[in-house]
Formats: sequence, C-alpha cells, structure tokens
Amino acid sequence: MNNQKIWLSSPHMGGNEQNYVNEAFDTNWVAPLGPNVNGLEYDLEWYLGQDVAVGALSSGTAAIHLGLVLLGVQAGDVVLCQSMTFSASANPILYQGAIPVFIDSESQTWNLCPVALEQAIVSEIAKGKKPKAIIAVHLYGVPYQIEAVRAVADAYQIPILEDSAEALGSSYKGQKCGTFGDIGVLSFNGNKIITTSGGGAIVTPTAALKQKALFYATQSRDDAPHYQHSAIGYNYRMSNICAGIGRGQMEVLDSHVSKRRAMHDFYADLFQNYNGISVFTVPNADYFANYWLSAIVVDPLVANGLTRETLRLALEAENIESRPLWKPMHLQPIFQQYSYYGTTIAETLFENGLCLPSGSNLDDEARDRIRNVIVKLIGS
Repeated sequence: MNNQKIWLSSPHMGGNEQNYVNEAFDTNWVAPLGPNVNGLEYDLEWYLGQDVAVGALSSGTAAIHLGLVLLGVQAGDVVLCQSMTFSASANPILYQGAIPVFIDSESQTWNLCPVALEQAIVSEIAKGKKPKAIIAVHLYGVPYQIEAVRAVADAYQIPILEDSAEALGSSYKGQKCGTFGDIGVLSFNGNKIITTSGGGAIVTPTAALKQKALFYATQSRDDAPHYQHSAIGYNYRMSNICAGIGRGQMEVLDSHVSKRRAMHDFYADLFQNYNGISVFTVPNADYFANYWLSAIVVDPLVANGLTRETLRLALEAENIESRPLWKPMHLQPIFQQYSYYGTTIAETLFENGLCLPSGSNLDDEARDRIRNVIVKLIGS
C-alpha cells in the first residue's frame, strides 16, 4: 500500500489558478495591487453576500491587527479574546501594546463562552478597564454562538472582531461567517480551505472603512506627490500574483467545502460505534460548518484507557499526520501572565482532543489507510 504522507490539511489546487497567475506575469502586474487583487475582493464580496467591503491583505494576522487598529485599540486597552484558538488571534493584541484577557470555551461549539465573556466584562469594568474589543473565533469552521455573544457585546457596547480565518464557507442561519462582527477576518494560508499561498482579508461594513484599512496596509501614505506619512503604516497588502491563486481557488470553494464535510461524515461513520470517542459536530441545523478540520475528543475513562496521544502516535507510525487541538492561549508561556475567565472546558478539550486529516484532496485510498489504523488500534 502507498505510504505517502497524509497531511492534516494541504493545499488543493482547482486547475485554473495558473491562468490568473500567468496573466499577472504577462501584463507585468506583479505588485501588491492589480486586476487579480480587485477581482478577488469582488469575488469575496459577492460570496459573502451581506453588502460588505473586502480588502485583500498579506495574511489573516494582518487583518486581525488592522481590525484592532480600526476599532481604536491602543496601548493599555483591554481586549477580550477566545482562549482556544491559534496564537495569531491573540498576538496582534500585543502588537498594539494592549492587554489580552482570555475567555474559556463552551462545550457545544468549543468557542467563546457567553457566560464567561460577561463575567470578564463585568470584572474588567470593576477594575476600571472597560474592554475595547472582543475577538471571537469560529473554531475549525464551526460558528460560535452568534446571537448569545452579540447580545453580551451589545449590552456593554463593545465591538466584535470576528476571526473567521477557519470558517470561509461556514454559515449561521444562512448568513456567511465573516459578516457577523463589526469587522471580520479571513485567512488564505496554505492549510486553509482555500489558499493564496499566504494571505488574508479584512471584511468591513462600508467601503469607507475598507479604504481606511487599505490606507494603513499601504504604509499610510498621505495624499501628496511626495512620500508623506502622518500615521503609522504597515506593508500588509496582498500581491497580485497571490490574488491570482485566490481567484482560481474561489472557483472551487464550494467544492472544497463539500469535500471537507464529506471527510467529517467519514469520521462520524468511522467512530459511531466506539465508546468514548466523539466527533466534533455542530449543535443543530442553524449551524453550517465547513469542517475545515475534523476533530474528535477521546475520553480515556470510557474508551478503555485509549488516549488521544495513543491514537496520534498510531497514525504517525503510518505516516499520517494528526494534531492535538489548539493549546489554549492562557496556558501558553507568552500569555500566562494575563487574566483568564471561565472553567476548564478549553483545557480539557486540549488534553483529550485530536484533529484528523481533513483535506479536500484526500481520496478513498487515504481514507482506507486512516480506517485501517483505527480498526487495528481499537478493533472493528
């Protein structure tokens, strides 16, 4: 049997990306502007469908950073952030010299817990620091509790920066993720559901706010015939070449979502008869997940002593990549000094959770190899 590496989530080209890239070379549009950048922004605006404006940037991290800038976050401000996420959600808080405060997950969507969120707001206000922004994440493509989180945010008049880096193609009650926050963020990193090699986008409610973001993203150049700068700027614009890859990827986005969801269904079927192993799934029909990564939780007390690490090592021995869930930010060495509100849900998920190969380019042979490892380890 083929023993080629099965990756957790590898890039998957659709076939037309090269045509857009070649056009960029043929027309000498190799700068961080051009027809592909404009075209990708239009494609994303049309896809999201909520009268939003999209700015293509060099990374999702850049989009989070600019989102904080647009929301007026400054040094010393408190920013509330979901703890169970990738560090790119939280690092830009420190870029601004602001103070991250981390919030536990809830058990249904593994995302920002509305109860812990309100506790944090009340506590921080009592300390004399009303939070300036909330960073909410759609973990692994599963939407957070949209209405509950928004109700808390609105009650205290705190804007939401919606980290939809993992959730392009996901939706809640028919509305696309990336359009629920006061500002939204997308990522097109190499492991995402579609890729521009590296890249991201900021989603704003108005064209004027988009233009303000792009002003900062292009070194904050004032309108003058010479180089003049009255504000701190950044080199955050996406290149026309990378945007060309993105335009080709947008043509296969729905197909990639369908194939990722099929991988989730594969795991749901594979583990349905194993006690102590649960597949991460949306709580009800209001939620539509792209299942960017399929994930499981292993309860050793119920699964006859099986642990997520035993399973990970068994897959690794067969050249199959899997990975523990995101280690919560409040447990990370760089962030341990900051406040945390909640219980141990995020921590327990990290201890027992595992992300499994989920790429839209996985075939039946790959699925058979994964199934064989599970059956050999646990039994049929």
